[in-house]
Amino acid sequence: MSTSFIQISDCHIDDEKMVMDVDSVANLENILNHIKSRTFDALLVSGDLTHNGTPSAYKKLQEQLKVVDVDIHVMPGNHDDKRNLSQAFETELQNVIQLGDWQIITLDSVQVNKVSGFLTKEQLLFLEEAISETHAKYSVVCLHHPIVPMRSDWDDELSLENPEDLFSIIDKHSNVKAVLWGHAHQSEVFDYNDIKLYSCPSTALQFNGPGSIGYNHYTLHSDGKIACETRWL
Repeated sequence: MSTSFIQISDCHIDDEKMVMDVDSVANLENILNHIKSRTFDALLVSGDLTHNGTPSAYKKLQEQLKVVDVDIHVMPGNHDDKRNLSQAFETELQNVIQLGDWQIITLDSVQVNKVSGFLTKEQLLFLEEAISETHAKYSVVCLHHPIVPMRSDWDDELSLENPEDLFSIIDKHSNVKAVLWGHAHQSEVFDYNDIKLYSCPSTALQFNGPGSIGYNHYTLHSDGKIACETRWL
């Protein structure tokens, strides 16, 4: 038996029509119209939901997301306003999501007034406890910032500043099967020991890669295997 979820990232919804020379609202609408006909159990939005973090932009995004009939889970990106995001979605900035034999642990890697990310001691403790105390057989970790060099024109200085702290935790737990992120507007897959590392494309535009928009659809198998299908529009 398997379960599945979809990850979208870096939607950059704004009060202005054009963001980074694209219509981010129209692009997200195209993505949502594509995924609403697919079968999946949860939708994960991995940061930069909005471009400037205004309450009206989150309201606009929520209206768009109404076409998706599954649980929606969000986490902040550097373009988000944490308070406005948390209030709009009535959620904490880090969570544990249960999907069958699996759990998805979402983390807040955002620093105030900085583009790069950092996992605080509180976030690392949350992660350690979530992995150690779970009844789930397998774990997936998701944050906004990349944790390895992106092998592209992306400036890795804008990624997670302390990936070694994250690795020091997941190295101790064989039940961690994947780490996911966004931020780089790029689709990529990496291997780290027996753990898959997935970078999710943006629904708005890519910094590296095809001139398309996309998302990742993950299938979680009962034997601990995870599969990822990147869909381009």
